[in-house]
Amino acid sequence: MSKVLLVHAKGGPPLGHVLSRTAARAEVHLLALSALPPAVAGPARRLCASVVTPDETHRSDLVSLIVERAETVGADAVLTFSEYAVVAVAEACETLGLAGAGNAAALARDKRLMRRTWQQHALPQPEFRPVRTEADLHAAARELAGPLLLKAAWSAGSTAHQIIRDPREVPAAWARSREVMAESAQLGFAELHVAEADADFVVEQIVTGTASDWFDEPGWGDYVSVEGVVAGGTFHPVCISGRMPTVEPFTERASITPALLAQDAQDRIVDLARRAVDALGLRDCGTHTEIKLGAGGRMWLIETAARFGGAMTVPQIEEVFGLDLVGVLVDHLVGRPVEWPERALTPERARGAAGSLVVLAVDGEGEAWRGRKVWDFPSVTADVSLSRGSELSVVPESSLADGSVVPVYDPAAGANTMAALCLLSATTPKTVLHDFEVLVDALPHVLPAARPEEVPA
Repeated sequence: MSKVLLVHAKGGPPLGHVLSRTAARAEVHLLALSALPPAVAGPARRLCASVVTPDETHRSDLVSLIVERAETVGADAVLTFSEYAVVAVAEACETLGLAGAGNAAALARDKRLMRRTWQQHALPQPEFRPVRTEADLHAAARELAGPLLLKAAWSAGSTAHQIIRDPREVPAAWARSREVMAESAQLGFAELHVAEADADFVVEQIVTGTASDWFDEPGWGDYVSVEGVVAGGTFHPVCISGRMPTVEPFTERASITPALLAQDAQDRIVDLARRAVDALGLRDCGTHTEIKLGAGGRMWLIETAARFGGAMTVPQIEEVFGLDLVGVLVDHLVGRPVEWPERALTPERARGAAGSLVVLAVDGEGEAWRGRKVWDFPSVTADVSLSRGSELSVVPESSLADGSVVPVYDPAAGANTMAALCLLSATTPKTVLHDFEVLVDALPHVLPAARPEEVPA
């Protein structure tokens, strides 16, 4: 049986889902760079041939650590689903002579390099400037027409985003973004391999998106993601996921599979995603490409990752299209033949629809809840009326325990202040969108109020 070294770190699809699908195809050896979620610790030890959690003294050279562990277990493939470990795993695979994202992995991780590469290929994207100092940011604010978005070059989950509408806001935005990156590192949401990655930023013009030119019904966000796989350097699109509108500044609230797009629109979006991935030169990995949708058919590339989409994107695709992305990637990496979809799967091929909702303490208008609330999923299922045939569940490893106080939403911290991750299965994408809107409106009313003594000081 083939052997796989799975490198776990925070972020990405739920570890429980990834482990079960990988273990169905290979003998799994788990290298845990982040603590295992309590809900997964037991199953992990049953599903894995070995589980190793290295101490801090062994993490200074992460690539060597991965290579050594892969050689010890005789791994036929090494993979990760975490944004923060992508570059280290790609470099380890190069050293080991195994299939992987390749030397181009950093181009799909560092937003500065990514944008430079797309600029060289004349691909549509916002105007940008790399930033390493406050002086760089001041210079960019003079050169670029606002409003601008400051983001960390190596971040994920919409963390450290700051909107700059006036050059006078530069000092505060710079200080807050750097502060959030330091806080994220303490929580384990930070690049694990590249030294001083928390000092790298990029600032870009905010382009104006519109969903109405792309979707027939209201409620959709003005961007989508194209999920795919690169195998032997060839990009294979899988499907397009739609979104609800983001929460300011650009924190993602919900992903919905599939996106309800006309065939012509889907073809144009997939073509841009293909050109974006091809420009980066990735070799063997999952991909997740986000694209902003504008008026008159305009599009702008937001970013591409050399891994599958996070949250519940992968489980959604399996539920809706019957495609086990984790399993087929494992098969490919260990050298088994794989039949990829001939073209991106469309809503006509879907068996219902699915979506994932990030629970944030803001209402449908993006306004903060009045008063602190306690997360209690049983109250949600008991008191929120969803559409007939819809089924709502919570993802334990990505959610606070029932009885926990919901964090105050921090626009700069993004997904770091989420309370829970919910999965909804429904009959159509339109139903998912409707039920999520109902949920967002109902949550501040159905969740119990936190007692004063429960609220953190």
